[in-house]
Amino acid sequence: MNRPLDAGTPAQFRADRLVDVLVPTRNRPTELAVTLAGLTTQEGVPGFGVVVSDQSDGDPGFAHPAAATMVRALRHRGHPVLLTRRLPRRGLAEHRSYLLDTSDARYVLFLDDDVWLEPGTLHRLVTAIGELGCGFVGNGVHGLSYLDDVRPQTHRHYREWTGRPVPERIRPGTPEWDRAQIHSAANLLHVTASLALADGDWRAYQVSWVGGCVLYDRAKLVGCGGFDFWRRVPTRHQGEDVAAQLAVLARHGGAGILPSGAYHLESPTTVTERDVEAWEVVIADPDG
Repeated sequence: MNRPLDAGTPAQFRADRLVDVLVPTRNRPTELAVTLAGLTTQEGVPGFGVVVSDQSDGDPGFAHPAAATMVRALRHRGHPVLLTRRLPRRGLAEHRSYLLDTSDARYVLFLDDDVWLEPGTLHRLVTAIGELGCGFVGNGVHGLSYLDDVRPQTHRHYREWTGRPVPERIRPGTPEWDRAQIHSAANLLHVTASLALADGDWRAYQVSWVGGCVLYDRAKLVGCGGFDFWRRVPTRHQGEDVAAQLAVLARHGGAGILPSGAYHLESPTTVTERDVEAWEVVIADPDG
């Protein structure tokens, strides 16, 4: 029988680590277990921390025996894990703001609760952001059910950075905004295959935003306001990650990284109340 799981406390968790992984979750115990399982295989970044914040309608996802076992596996491998509940729900941006406030790490990886990371992914992202010196790097997520759906018309949006990423002010209706099309379906897998990268090689490319798996320089994200704009948007919103990334891009630049080791589980969304795009509110009134 699965024994009760120690949640830990914020005071015990806080430390001057290199990386913390922040996982918001709701009503997804099975997917959460898979996401945490992917973290147990990450090597090359010793002692990274993990925060899971749950907003499930019933029992928290981390109480499920499979997820609880992965929490214990992470701790057994030397990774501090903090388990929290953030209720009542005040929207996606507030949830991310809360998660960001739990960490003192140099870098924070916001990882969705329906994304599995292949071994080596976290190390590659940390290496990339250290070398590039930008505000964030991200792995667009692969939808493997689309592996045979090749969309060459989207590949034209792939443009590599030839040096360090530079700040960019990106808005809808521009060619730069259309870069997001490269992250649909299995497009990144097809682009990566065309590059024929050697083992250990990676490339940085230009993005408008990245969903699902994004590593931020925490100080730069906080300096751009983080997700504090949650107070200005209705609870029923989406696009909070886009809003934060547009702000970071404008000051510090950002990049996508290939190869991507992030795989979307393709489960039904739990965000069914999405009346407003948070980024539309924020860019319309950037000063609040």
